[in-house]
Amino acid sequence: MQTTYPSRTIARVVIPRSTVNTVALMVGFALLTALAAQIRFTVPGTPVPITGQTFAVLLSGAALGTWAGAGSQAIYWVMGAIGLPFYTGAEGGWEIATGATGGYLLGFIVAAWVVGYLAERGQDRTVASAIPAFLAGNAVIYLFGVPWLMASVDAINTMTGALTAGFTPFVVGDLLKVVLAGLLLPLAWKYVDRTKHDLP
Repeated sequence: MQTTYPSRTIARVVIPRSTVNTVALMVGFALLTALAAQIRFTVPGTPVPITGQTFAVLLSGAALGTWAGAGSQAIYWVMGAIGLPFYTGAEGGWEIATGATGGYLLGFIVAAWVVGYLAERGQDRTVASAIPAFLAGNAVIYLFGVPWLMASVDAINTMTGALTAGFTPFVVGDLLKVVLAGLLLPLAWKYVDRTKHDLP
């Protein structure tokens, strides 16, 4: 028999639910994403670097849920777009927010929503369900990022070229981040379950 869970995430269980707390968590995960963006490795032949951002995006959705998770990434995008040094390489500004990697940035918002939706339904409670949930979120980022890259960079004007520049170099690293997140969230839930015996 399949276990069903109430619609809540780990942050809602651990931290008292209030508007102030929710906003603080959203801002906190936006800052975490900005920090993870500074973990950067350039890839020859593509304007898209390898960063730690996607890991923070997956965690934001799983920890905060649909709207708060997506909201945290919307805050991240807006703060970078207005010029704060939130994007990779401590850069910011409208040109970067809407430039070659703009699709990935917008994909972060949708990916956090998707992961949050799955987490609210208990998909982050076990490794077997968490990893597919995080894979789904990661796939969303590529669904936005790769076509945007193809449309915005003249030298990458075919889907094959966009996949070569915006997908293939990042698969291994993203799989590692997905597995790490898929291990971390169930472990966190096990810890919470031990300390809060009234959890389902």
